[in-house]
Amino acid sequence: MSEQNAVHNELSLAQENAALRSRVSVLEEELALVQEQLAWLKKQVFGRKTEQSSVIIDNGQQLTLFPEEQEQSVKPAEETITVPEHKRKKKRTHDDWMSKLPVEEIEHKEEHPVCEICEAEMKEIGKEKAYDELVFTPAKYHIRRHIVYTYKCPECGEYPSDHDNESDDIERCNIRRAYYPKPMIPGSFCSPELMAHIVYEKYAKAVPLHRQEKDLASKHIPLLKATMSNWILTAAEKWCLPVVEKMHELLLTSSVIHADETPVQVLHEEGRKATTDSKMWVYCNGKMNDRSIVIFDYQPTRKGENAQAFLQGFTGYLVRDGYSGYHKVTGVKHVACMIHVRRAFVNAMPSEKPIYGVSYATEAVKCFDRIYHEESQLKEMSADKRKQQRLAKIKPLLDGLFARLETLQVSGNGNLAKAVNYALHEKTNLYTFLEDGNVPLDNNRAENAIRPFTVGRKNWIHCNTANGAKASAVLYSILATAQANGLNTEQYLTELFSQPVGTIILPLNT
Repeated sequence: MSEQNAVHNELSLAQENAALRSRVSVLEEELALVQEQLAWLKKQVFGRKTEQSSVIIDNGQQLTLFPEEQEQSVKPAEETITVPEHKRKKKRTHDDWMSKLPVEEIEHKEEHPVCEICEAEMKEIGKEKAYDELVFTPAKYHIRRHIVYTYKCPECGEYPSDHDNESDDIERCNIRRAYYPKPMIPGSFCSPELMAHIVYEKYAKAVPLHRQEKDLASKHIPLLKATMSNWILTAAEKWCLPVVEKMHELLLTSSVIHADETPVQVLHEEGRKATTDSKMWVYCNGKMNDRSIVIFDYQPTRKGENAQAFLQGFTGYLVRDGYSGYHKVTGVKHVACMIHVRRAFVNAMPSEKPIYGVSYATEAVKCFDRIYHEESQLKEMSADKRKQQRLAKIKPLLDGLFARLETLQVSGNGNLAKAVNYALHEKTNLYTFLEDGNVPLDNNRAENAIRPFTVGRKNWIHCNTANGAKASAVLYSILATAQANGLNTEQYLTELFSQPVGTIILPLNT
């Protein structure tokens, strides 16, 4: 009986020991995950957000906040590096841009110059420029009053004073007014210049309407935020929407389109809570295009059907991130963003210095850096030549990277496992850029295009209605495209708002 009890106790201890080991393994995995999250949060709060290798990688060692630790690190042996010949852009001087501005000359001269030595009258022998000043003239507001004259024809007769004016037997007078342009918005005092300034301040400089209201009040102009909001809705619908629709048609004819999306909160949207995030989508053509087109599209959801509907008829290359909704877009060639894949490995880089240099994540980041270095050497080449060089120099690097990742054994929910799985999931689409020399490696163009919207969102926080969000999408499209093409945005808006409703003036390079 005692032997049976001993065996039973031994089995119980073995089972308990196995359960404890399993529990410890689970806790260790959870602890590692929490430590990764904590390190990432600390970096977001206290660290630099940059992903540049010169900052996050320093000869295989992580940069430290403590100089004494950096000095104790082992310095690698110096190597001789041959820098290839390259072209450098000419340094821009003040004269380059000052020559495009109007000049006001202030002459400093003496009426009757007299020599301070012999008191003889001096003669003018020349003049020279002392220095230039850049002068700012504050905005001025004035009333443009339209006076209309009325004219009467003396030969067409007139009504007798004692006759019924409605009789058809008496010849009527011909009286008319001179032609005058109708107000931009009936019943308002809004001018094209004022409308262009309000739109430019909000959508290009991220100044919310309530701040503009305060600024105008300081100039003794009581223009309410609600009034400006109504003006913006009218301008977006009547003048800007036809322009964006034409831009949409041109965009679909491009060979490359970038796509991205970002949250936007709409307070009063039918069937949705005020705290529910909607989405602002952005689409733009490729960087190799001479005429940039950027279009924002507001949608209440992030469903892939929204992208499919917007891109209906497009058959070129679609550059996007790894969001699964983009797979709903059919009839296109999908191009994965290499920067997103690299970013996943940057987040997976360990914080422990002893294992930093041998980390698989660091190895992957260095591989992507070599790929971008090779791509930077191909900027001045034609599309066909660039394609050949990519196949010769970049494709072997990608092949080596994925050969390594496919044999790498990772598990769990850690950042490294997520990075490896994300890269393998996007593998096929990461190779698509090799098919055409005009297709970029990443989706940075769309991310840069959407940045003005995200900056403005930090100031105005939310949209009040869905109509306001749609109007914002239209106006952001106009301003982003005009700025991308190097136009004077406020001047372009003034010209557009000065035209009859429905007139299309594209904000593109001519």
